[in-house]
Amino acid sequence: MGRLVKKHLLRVVLLVSAGAALLLALLWLQTGRMADVAMDSVATAYSAAGRDSELSAAQAQVAEQLSTVRRQALGIGLAAALLLLAITAIRTWMSVTDLVNTLAKLARNALHIGRGDFEPQPAHQRDDELGELVDAFETMRQQLRETTISRDYLDRILKGMNEAVIVTDQNGIITRVNDAAADLLNYASQDLVGKPITDLVPAEFHAELKHSVHQTPREISYLTSDGRNVPVSYTSSTLKDGAEEIGRIFAAQNISERKRAEQRIRMLARVDALTKLPNRMQFQHLLQRNIARSRRSGQYLALLYLDIDHFKDINDTFGHAAGDTSLEIFAQRIGDSKPEDAVAGRLSGDEFALLIGGFDTLDGISQELTATTRKLLAKLAEPFRVQGEEVFITASIGVAIYPRDADNAIDLIRNADAALYYAKNSGGNCFEFYTPEMNTEAVERLMLKSKLRRAFERDELRVRYQPKYNLRNGRIEGAEALVRWDLPDRGIILPADFIPLAEETTLILQLGEWVLNRVCSDYRFWQRSVPSAGRISVNLSLRQLRQRDFLNNVKQIFRQHQVSPTCLELEITETTLMEDTERAVRILDNFYSMGLHLSIDDFGTGYSSLSALQKFPIGTLKIDKSFVRDVAIDANDATLVSTIIKMGRSLNLDVVAEGVESEQQLQFLREQGCDFAQGHLFGDPVTADGYLDLLLAQAEGTDLHRQLFA
Repeated sequence: MGRLVKKHLLRVVLLVSAGAALLLALLWLQTGRMADVAMDSVATAYSAAGRDSELSAAQAQVAEQLSTVRRQALGIGLAAALLLLAITAIRTWMSVTDLVNTLAKLARNALHIGRGDFEPQPAHQRDDELGELVDAFETMRQQLRETTISRDYLDRILKGMNEAVIVTDQNGIITRVNDAAADLLNYASQDLVGKPITDLVPAEFHAELKHSVHQTPREISYLTSDGRNVPVSYTSSTLKDGAEEIGRIFAAQNISERKRAEQRIRMLARVDALTKLPNRMQFQHLLQRNIARSRRSGQYLALLYLDIDHFKDINDTFGHAAGDTSLEIFAQRIGDSKPEDAVAGRLSGDEFALLIGGFDTLDGISQELTATTRKLLAKLAEPFRVQGEEVFITASIGVAIYPRDADNAIDLIRNADAALYYAKNSGGNCFEFYTPEMNTEAVERLMLKSKLRRAFERDELRVRYQPKYNLRNGRIEGAEALVRWDLPDRGIILPADFIPLAEETTLILQLGEWVLNRVCSDYRFWQRSVPSAGRISVNLSLRQLRQRDFLNNVKQIFRQHQVSPTCLELEITETTLMEDTERAVRILDNFYSMGLHLSIDDFGTGYSSLSALQKFPIGTLKIDKSFVRDVAIDANDATLVSTIIKMGRSLNLDVVAEGVESEQQLQFLREQGCDFAQGHLFGDPVTADGYLDLLLAQAEGTDLHRQLFA
């Protein structure tokens, strides 16, 4: 740059020098002309005066003087030219030096920017074109600095994210990953860049990753560098440059812990923790499967219902620990004595079941079952020692055969239970085969179904409200609506005795609509006295979900009573949800858009997975009372309930514990962070007036249960 400036400076000096020379030449010529004019004037003057003889001497004198003047003028001109040249050179040098310094500083600034240093560097402030260049350069520096800061900030965000982020180009080639992705996949970040995204997942997911964009979480497995499968929940989105797609972004979260917790919940929910046998729900599920298999093969199936005789005496004499030991021994002996392909299960406290299949004909089935049952009774009756004492236990067994005695699981269990009742009434330590005469309940059941049809006309149905308490502050924040049947000749009949009858017919639709109308009417009544009555839960059945106009009917009921849908909550069991998931999702989404809150009732008793439940707009999990009952004394139940609570909180769901009957249960639930509880600890379900009294007492600070939360 210095050589270029010197070159231009030399040009300026040469131009100024040439100008000065031209000026001197013009001065010399001009003074010459002036001398000639002067000589002519002298000659004219002397001629006019008649003094021609003196002309030569005068001209010589004048010529000498003019010569002196020309030399002096030329000297002055030369001096002026040199001075001008010097001034011009100095001014030019100063300007050029200032220009060089400014350009040099701009060059240094460019070097700083090239090294990533975007801090401002000093530069002269100018008003000329170079000043505009300096301003433009400063604007560029600020823009580059802002861009770099934004990029670095994004890098820090990606680096600090717990989610694994993978960016690919439009061909599915990985262009960028964050540290979480590298850690999850057990790769170095640089080793992932350049790989196809399909190398990181099993083959069955290749098409999904190539062609689909998922804004809602989906589950998939990633393959680590050492060949392990890691379950993840991921979303994907399109990366665009304007309207053009230039790549994809995948964000994944490791759900291994959630999967293990889900598996443990399912295991604890299906397997009896004490005996390690299938529990009642799982055994019923296995029974249904075996019935379906026997129906296809045309074979017969035998169900043995076992109950320990006088088991209460063992608990009362030796304590519950001895009782648990007795149950474990009882289950072990059933397993040792049963046929190889038979299935055993624990149905409740001291009730067990044994499922034996493979009978081709009814001929001889009685004899074979008799031999098996007697062998089992003999094995169970062998003495064992508890706390140093010899103990004898016997059992009673009821036997029912599919399809002779029943063609479905529920009726088969019921008939085997009826036969067991006869065996126990016969003194125990024996067995009985079911006969139709045993089941007098069948007749009563038909009578109840007939009377239920008239219950609406006779105004025999009642709604009771079981308050739901907030475990953090002890306040009532809602209630569950429970229907009761006040049958004149029998008294109050609980839902477990008549709801199944209603579900067998269209009565369940009429019953559900009646309950919803009554709850909305009561809620409108409460609103006249209290600011808020909380959220009221109403149970929803599978038959109601299947009803074509159910959604419109619900909307009409809310409009009729002028009650907001946000005041109510619909409770659906897991089994109901999983019966027809696609239809259930559509209907529940419509309910959710209305403002209705949705809850899963009896959580843990169904067969759904948590990933399946995430499809539904659920806001609350209700832990079944069978899990809460022994939570304060049974470590396995405590673990199950604690796991469900943690799982619910991780999914941002409210968790409600049902069937709370003791302060120990309440204390455990509060320690585990459960949100709400309901049960007989807080009193029996109340009428609409009784629920209003509870709300008013709470507002006045005179409620009876405040001390439980002190």
